[in-house]
Amino acid sequence: MSDQKRLFLVDAYALIFRGYYAFIKNPRINSKGEDTSAIMGFMNSLLDVIKRERPDHLAVCFDKGGSADRVEMYEAYKANRDETPEGIRSAIPHIYNILKAMHIPIMVKEGFEADDVIGTLSRQAEKEGYKTYMVTPDKDFAQLVTENVFMYRPKSFGGGYETWGIAEVQKKFEVERAEQVIDLLGMMGDASDNIPGLPGVGEKTAKKFIKQFGSMEALLANTDQLKGKMKEKIEANKELGILSKELAKIMLDVPVTFNAEDFEMSEPDVEKVTAIFQELEFRRLTDNFIKTFSVKADSSASSTSISTSTSTSSGSDNAGAGQFSLFGAEDNSAEATSNNERQNVNTHSHFYQSVAPGMATTLFLQNLMKQTSVCFDTETTGLDAITAELVGIAFSWEAGKGFYLPFPEKKEDAQALIETLRPFFEHEAIEKIGQNLKYDIKVLAKYNIEVKGKLFDTMLAHYLINPDMRHNMDILAETYLNYTPISITELIGKKGKNQMSMRDVPLEKQTEYAVEDADITLQLKTHFEKELGDANTQKLFDEIEIPLLRVLAAMELEGINLDEKFLNSLSKKLDTDIINLEKSIYEDAEEEFNIASPKQLGEILFDKMKLVAKPKKTKTGQYSTAEDVLSYLAKDHAIIQKVLEYRGLSKLKSTYIDALPLQVEASTGRIHTDYMQTVAATGRLSSNNPNLQNIPIRTERGRQVRKAFVPRDENYTLLAADYSQIELRIIAALSEEDTMIDAFKNGEDIHASTASKVFGVALDDVTREQRSNAKTVNFGIIYGVSAFGLSNQTDLSRAEAKELIDTYYETYPKLKAYMGKQVDFARDKGYVQTVLGRRRYLKDINSRNAVVRGAAERNAVNAPIQGSAADIIKIAMINIYKKLQDGNFKTKMLLQVHDELVFDVYTPELEAMKTMIKTEMENAYKLDVPLDVELGVGKDWLEAH
Repeated sequence: MSDQKRLFLVDAYALIFRGYYAFIKNPRINSKGEDTSAIMGFMNSLLDVIKRERPDHLAVCFDKGGSADRVEMYEAYKANRDETPEGIRSAIPHIYNILKAMHIPIMVKEGFEADDVIGTLSRQAEKEGYKTYMVTPDKDFAQLVTENVFMYRPKSFGGGYETWGIAEVQKKFEVERAEQVIDLLGMMGDASDNIPGLPGVGEKTAKKFIKQFGSMEALLANTDQLKGKMKEKIEANKELGILSKELAKIMLDVPVTFNAEDFEMSEPDVEKVTAIFQELEFRRLTDNFIKTFSVKADSSASSTSISTSTSTSSGSDNAGAGQFSLFGAEDNSAEATSNNERQNVNTHSHFYQSVAPGMATTLFLQNLMKQTSVCFDTETTGLDAITAELVGIAFSWEAGKGFYLPFPEKKEDAQALIETLRPFFEHEAIEKIGQNLKYDIKVLAKYNIEVKGKLFDTMLAHYLINPDMRHNMDILAETYLNYTPISITELIGKKGKNQMSMRDVPLEKQTEYAVEDADITLQLKTHFEKELGDANTQKLFDEIEIPLLRVLAAMELEGINLDEKFLNSLSKKLDTDIINLEKSIYEDAEEEFNIASPKQLGEILFDKMKLVAKPKKTKTGQYSTAEDVLSYLAKDHAIIQKVLEYRGLSKLKSTYIDALPLQVEASTGRIHTDYMQTVAATGRLSSNNPNLQNIPIRTERGRQVRKAFVPRDENYTLLAADYSQIELRIIAALSEEDTMIDAFKNGEDIHASTASKVFGVALDDVTREQRSNAKTVNFGIIYGVSAFGLSNQTDLSRAEAKELIDTYYETYPKLKAYMGKQVDFARDKGYVQTVLGRRRYLKDINSRNAVVRGAAERNAVNAPIQGSAADIIKIAMINIYKKLQDGNFKTKMLLQVHDELVFDVYTPELEAMKTMIKTEMENAYKLDVPLDVELGVGKDWLEAH
């Protein structure tokens, strides 16, 4: 390794923006409602660089006030940029505080950009014999590269970094010298910085000019060698060319100074940094920070260095990444320091006791039955409630105190012990508290124990309070109680073949872990009870989510029968279909290649076959073969249609046809999906292990998968009950759009009715194409469909699509007004809500960033519609389940798939079930528009649907 010192200069805003937009679809929101995405993204990048490269010297460079000199030269410089999102603006003070606590110098100069600060420092450091690495994804920095100055670029995909030296810049920009990048940028301009460039000159032409003339000045001095309009344009815009080059040139004379001593990496103030992270609720980032700075050195890591050629830096390239002490620390004192303020089982005063058999158990049971509210938590042999066995149960009814009742391994003995707890679990007057109670209820049901009485589930409560945050107990404990629970991995190890069972854990550790869970959950309940009231969601919690918990537990325990023989035969048919498609694609391409490889596919479609003049590329420069890209082209190219069909069949086969038989539970012979109540912020349920809500039904082969779901035996039949166009009915009712309401009340085909009105034809004269287009608008309008989006989904041109949307809003003015009111309500309140008061918080609704704000505005309209539909079917499920229980029917509710419910109906009960199910679903909630439910019956799910 070279003794030459290395300086890393970080382009702060480039990494901050990159971090913020990396989380744009799933922002990191803490319990205070703060968007911490930008801070988390930036810090992850910074710590990654420190772990990988262990720089000798480091500084983070910021912009301040923009570039005064460039704006003076050209007033429109960067004038086209959107205002910085609030999520980034609010992050900057936190990032400053973190950097100061880490003792990392912040380099900033009023009136100059970070590019100029970095450029100046790189030249100063080079004179003092340093190698400088500019940490930025911005290609403009390539102009600064020398033998001792490099770009250290985070990769767009797959993580890691690549280093650009002179050779990489020469290859990337097709220049002889790095400084020619300035000429290249000046010629082609830069839309993001609003640098005009030379009219008519793009990247390709600019590179050609660089090879021919070498510089902007030489080009402008030799325009006689040009021809036609290009010559005219460049001669007429010589001054613009010189100006553009000057704007693109990074300054090297900013009044900042490289002081080696100030830039030297020094030990951070761990206590301050972790305090900031705790305030921001960064649990994993705290661990990452501690590991980066305080883990003992790995001697094998000492040889790590940056290569001056392009490298992946994938982690394996840096042998000691994350396993070294940056400052040679010999202990983990920083780990202890980081948790000084947050309590744990070792610092928190508590009384946790295991209950021995005999008299102790008798006294415990007597005391248990005197309580009115008790938190309990089952400890089991695994996460699958269907197969898990009880290892113990923890109980707590007073903060800081609790008891653990261990269970014998022998099934008969375990059943005998659980019988002593039956009076408690089935006591209607004792409230039962838990975290994810559905799991505990399912485990106890296998021991023939029914959990009766009032329930309080902290996971569900928190979901209603803050739907966008995670809801696992560790996060909740740290956020609301400032307490770090014992990690399960401390007891049984990480997942894998060496992971122990809870039965292998010593009783003392079982007791501490299990009772701590019950104790924490009890304390969280106290917090959440008040917050449910503050958010006006107590009724939703008591009347919808908690009763539904019992319904879902019963459905999951019941499971559904699967025809494995049919799936095996379907798998063989798909094999044939896939092989035939492969052959056909190879014939069209006139060669064999890996169809599943995006790189090879892109080269065939766009290099060899040249199906598109200017194919879209990914950030890595590879041709994009993403679903949306190919779908847009499919109608014009048969090979692309076949590729999409090939992908669909391959995914169908691997995800469902071959996978479903493997998910049949051996002990029951049935599929048992898990329904998650706390995932979708809209209130919709999600299905997992397996996901039965995403089985594709638009293709014939996809629909065939449903044929594999069958009744329990010949005495049963499947019944599917589906809400017809429920979301359209809800938006018609909420908007009070009379024209649409009347169409529903009159039993008209709503899509034909809409087509009749927007196209101005009689209902009987509506064509199939007009109805199809109206249907697309009807459903798309809820999700803010644009003219561009509508034209992609139909055969309409962009102009025709815009005209159709405009006509639609003219036809339904109240619908348009309602959408505006929803956005206004969200801007005022910060949330929207369903018919039952379920809230969807929209933190970006007042953002000055148009893209971010637009997404929030669309959610303001569609979240109450989707959420109301979810609420209504939940009510129906609760009411139907109660009817089935009260009537002691043999019929069982098996599945919920968005707007559809599937039942295993005992054939003698079929007619009664048809009437009851349709009535309950259609009357679950009264709107000004009648709800309509379509029923289907069959010997399998496909036939019933």
